[in-house]
Amino acid sequence: MSNFKLKHIPSRTAKPRNSGITMVMDKGLSLREAEDFIDANGAYVDFVKLGFGTSYVTNKLQEKINLYKQANIGVYFGGTLFEAFIVRNQYDDFLKTLDKFGMEYAEVSDGSIEMPHDIKLEYVHKLSKHFTVLSEVGSKDVEKIIPPYQWIELMKTEIKAGAWKVIAEAREAGNVGVFRSSGEVREGLVQEILTKIDSDRIIWEAPQKAQQTYFIKLAGNNVNLGNIATNDVIPLETLRLGLRSDTFPFFLPKTAKYIGKKK
Repeated sequence: MSNFKLKHIPSRTAKPRNSGITMVMDKGLSLREAEDFIDANGAYVDFVKLGFGTSYVTNKLQEKINLYKQANIGVYFGGTLFEAFIVRNQYDDFLKTLDKFGMEYAEVSDGSIEMPHDIKLEYVHKLSKHFTVLSEVGSKDVEKIIPPYQWIELMKTEIKAGAWKVIAEAREAGNVGVFRSSGEVREGLVQEILTKIDSDRIIWEAPQKAQQTYFIKLAGNNVNLGNIATNDVIPLETLRLGLRSDTFPFFLPKTAKYIGKKK
């Protein structure tokens, strides 16, 4: 949507979309806050992740899930909740929980627990028969460094097992996985991944503005970005459209320049 006309605004894919996805992390919004969030940002949000284990203690959870669905926003439980069920040997209870709340999406991750990769692939495969699966790659342990070839292999095999998208881990702070502890992008890692994995199949967790800017400049304004804070959705959309200083000149024609009055 737009309120007036401007030339040289890059095109955005339309919802429901396969690329240009914005995934937002809900870390415990109230029902009223979720309503206000949708009113202000719904047009720009594709998915809401109910972060980590917050669904376990969120008040009026079903009502909030229904709100997101009614706004044509995909909603799913954070991968850490999946891990919480698995580590307790409660996979069947996880399935019952997905069914109870009418979930259409499921995230599979192993960022907080040690899980043999072939077992993770089995979960991806089984869940993909009934849900759209987003599979998260990478560890939440800042000390665990995964080499590029392994990132690529993990992503390839999880997509092959049935994942619709793979999520590149960064946590809600953006300081692990494809980022250094300072939040700086591991550029060599990211660029090597993109030589083997289609950008449209990846959602890059990028909660920080500098990280979002990097991916937009690298892969275009319709790159998939996740773990966006609820109050950063519209700022991100302006980054995607070249309406913020960080990307302002990026989508303008090279001939564009400031025109002012001559004295």
